[in-house]
Amino acid sequence: MSTDHYFTAQPASDDERRTRTVHLAGRELEVEVAPGVFSPGGLDKGTAVLLNGVPAPPPSGNLLDLGCGWGPITISLALEAPHATVWAVDVNERALDLVRRNAERLGLGNVRAVLPDDVPDGLEFDLCWSNPPIRVGKQALHDLLTRWLPRLADGAEAWLVVQKNLGSDSLARWITDALGLAVAREASSKGFRILRVAA
Repeated sequence: MSTDHYFTAQPASDDERRTRTVHLAGRELEVEVAPGVFSPGGLDKGTAVLLNGVPAPPPSGNLLDLGCGWGPITISLALEAPHATVWAVDVNERALDLVRRNAERLGLGNVRAVLPDDVPDGLEFDLCWSNPPIRVGKQALHDLLTRWLPRLADGAEAWLVVQKNLGSDSLARWITDALGLAVAREASSKGFRILRVAA
C-alpha cells in the first residue's frame, strides 16, 4: 500500500495517468489526473464548493492557486481571466506536471506551474483561491499561510475552502490573530466553509 500523501514532493505510487471529464468555468473539459496527487479521481467536493462560491477573478494581474493539485482552480482562473498570469504552486512535482499538461491540452498559455521557491521574490498577488492542504498538519499549514497570505497586494483577497470539522473556524481566528488579516466566513455548503481573507 502506498504511503504517498498529496503533499509528497515525488510520489512513489505508479504514475498512471487517466482522463476525466470535469465541469469548470461553465464548460465541460477533458483533463488528466493521476494517483499521488490531491483528488486523483477528478474534481473534489471542497474545490467544487469554492468554485461555486467565489466572485469572478480580476481580469488581469497575478493570481495564485496555492496547493494546485492537478489544477481545477488554476484552470478555472486561467479560463475566466485569460489576460492574467495564474501561478499554480505545489510541492508535488507530479501535480505540477499534470497542471502543465492540462494547461497545454486546453490552450491556456497564461499558467505558470511552479515549486514554491520558483515564484519570483517580491511578486505580489491580486487574488488567491485555494483549497489548502489541511492534512499536512497544523504547523506546516500555518507556515504555508504565513509565507503566502502576506504576499497579497493591497486590497487583494484570498478565498479559502476548509472543511468545518477540520477546523475552519479556528483557522479563521488564527489568520486574524497571527497575520493581522481580516477574515469573513462567506458561505457554508456540504460541510465546507468558504473564508475570505482581505489584505
